[in-house]
Amino acid sequence: MEKLNIKNSILIGFTLFSMFFGAGNLIFPPLLGAQSGSSFLLSILGFLLMAVVVPSVTVIVVAKHQGLKNLTDQIHPYFTLVFVTLVYLLIGPCVAIPRTASTSFEMALASLIQEDNRMLFQIIYSLLFFTLAGFVALKPNKLKNLLGKFMTPILLILILIVFLGAVLLLPVHIGDPYTRYASSPVLSGIVDGYQTMDILAALNFGIIIAINIQDLGIKKPKRVTIEIMKAGLIAGMLLAIVYCATGYIGMHSSGMFDQVTNGAQVLVYSIENSFGSFAQILVGMIFFIACFNVCTGLLSCCAQYFQELVPKISYKKWLLLFVIFSFIISSLGLDFILNMSLPILSIMCPIAILIVVFGIFKKSKQIKE
Repeated sequence: MEKLNIKNSILIGFTLFSMFFGAGNLIFPPLLGAQSGSSFLLSILGFLLMAVVVPSVTVIVVAKHQGLKNLTDQIHPYFTLVFVTLVYLLIGPCVAIPRTASTSFEMALASLIQEDNRMLFQIIYSLLFFTLAGFVALKPNKLKNLLGKFMTPILLILILIVFLGAVLLLPVHIGDPYTRYASSPVLSGIVDGYQTMDILAALNFGIIIAINIQDLGIKKPKRVTIEIMKAGLIAGMLLAIVYCATGYIGMHSSGMFDQVTNGAQVLVYSIENSFGSFAQILVGMIFFIACFNVCTGLLSCCAQYFQELVPKISYKKWLLLFVIFSFIISSLGLDFILNMSLPILSIMCPIAILIVVFGIFKKSKQIKE
């Protein structure tokens, strides 16, 4: 096979989108919409620049160099070892993976459980969540079958339902922009897009996307690279559409909020007032699917990278280690994870941006057919 057909290209693009679109990607746009109000259009443009264009360009640049290691090795091999390993740990078992279980529990089940029993139920939930995610991640070349064909279409349909509910069932109350959106809507949108920190994930997702492309019969490195680039563009377009839709939900009802600071509250408000008793089911399904997709993708990426770094330890053993470690960290709670991660991530993301800029201007090595 010389190239993927349209159906398989879309499938790979859906798979990449599902690995990007987690809880943070759900929460930031509605908050932006609620705070920016009548300045939503300018704000969302800034957001899309940083949360869609930059990650998509990152995927393309890394693909151009046939992987992050090849790119950073041109800076220095020791830099590769330290930086890339640290990035995988941050987007993996130390921060991002544990956060998927904690966030999905908070949004799907926490409000239904009494405070005294919440810790126990969270531990049980996390155990089941990571067991299922680890089982799916056992075959990284098959992620496209579950994430691309099944989970992502369901997630997109649920988000479409929520969007239509807000547009058709809720009255329009567009408020004035406040906080930083009143004076600098575009810059504020850029800052919000930066906080998704998808650039770190974009540096690393190519390793699993390449495996899934090869599983579809594409073996030549140059062609795999082209297909990864196409997947980056498809995923970017999907992200842009979903960000605009969920951001619009916040803008649509922005006049109803008084200095809101939590995007999850905006989304829940819209769903509850649109769908009543079905709201909790919708919220739970959306956040579970989004978090589960990201968790599975990250587990696969991390286990694959460390298996290549230390070949004596198999992929399955690395995967089991990361599942156990992520479960332990997630049991400490979402607040602990966020407080621990933000200072480190705020340093790593600017370095990642500089690497992407370097990769844009640095000539890639000749790709063998």
